[in-house]
Amino acid sequence: MVWLVCVCLVLAVTVAALGAKIILMRRSADEIREELGEKLEGDTNTLITISSRDGAMSRLASDLNGQLGELRRQRHRYVEGDKELKRAVTNISHDLRTPLTAIGGYLDLLERTEVSGEAARYLGIIRNRAEALEQLTEELFHYSVLTSPEYDCRMEPVVVNGVLEESISGFYAALRERGITPEICMTEQRVVRCVNRAALSRVFSNLISNALKYSGGDLQIELTAAGEVFFSNTAPGLSEVEVGRLFDRFYTVENARTSTGLGLSIAKVLVGQMGGALLADYEAGRLTLCVRLPEGAAK
Repeated sequence: MVWLVCVCLVLAVTVAALGAKIILMRRSADEIREELGEKLEGDTNTLITISSRDGAMSRLASDLNGQLGELRRQRHRYVEGDKELKRAVTNISHDLRTPLTAIGGYLDLLERTEVSGEAARYLGIIRNRAEALEQLTEELFHYSVLTSPEYDCRMEPVVVNGVLEESISGFYAALRERGITPEICMTEQRVVRCVNRAALSRVFSNLISNALKYSGGDLQIELTAAGEVFFSNTAPGLSEVEVGRLFDRFYTVENARTSTGLGLSIAKVLVGQMGGALLADYEAGRLTLCVRLPEGAAK
């Protein structure tokens, strides 16, 4: 009986030791998980530390620290490369403005002279391409500025109703030229949001401009009391895949060859900087873009 008691005691001690070891390892695993999340979310050079002296867990923490170091180096290279690319785009866009202005001036002079019908057609093609290049240059410049860390998007209480009305008025002639009479539905309530007025105006302008490119001949604009703005139009020929890529930089669909592919990207960046969201939905041949503005502005 004595040997049985001894065996039971040894087993009890072993089970207790194993239980304690398991508890310590689980605690170390929790520490690694929490610290790994913190290190991935924040830009810090600190290492993962654990309270356990277990060899396996210590080696795991060491390996993860090595991977974190490599990830930080890659992230730094990406950030610096992205900054350099944006600076280059900004400089190139700025440098292109002067020759494009000169080209436009000489085109104006040529269009005032008497030319043959064939030459006039060629001049029209050149004018069209020059304007497209000028638009791309301007949007490249604005995109690089808006996405730079130095960009200051100052917020202030803004009446969304007024900004939307101004944007629609600015495009009224272009819409009528396309044969589009917009259906406008605005809440009678003053919708006040803490946003950047100039940025919000540009968002609305880009979305209306997008409707000019894609619309099948109609446009519905709605502002709700909840601060949501909907731009809806028929868009024949679009697919779910194309709609999913509308906010990608430089992406254009086949029936919008004059587009730079940056208008909606700029709009999404601006809405995100103001704390809102820009969403796209496509159903039964109808494209709907929804701007959700942040709440909390003083009335």
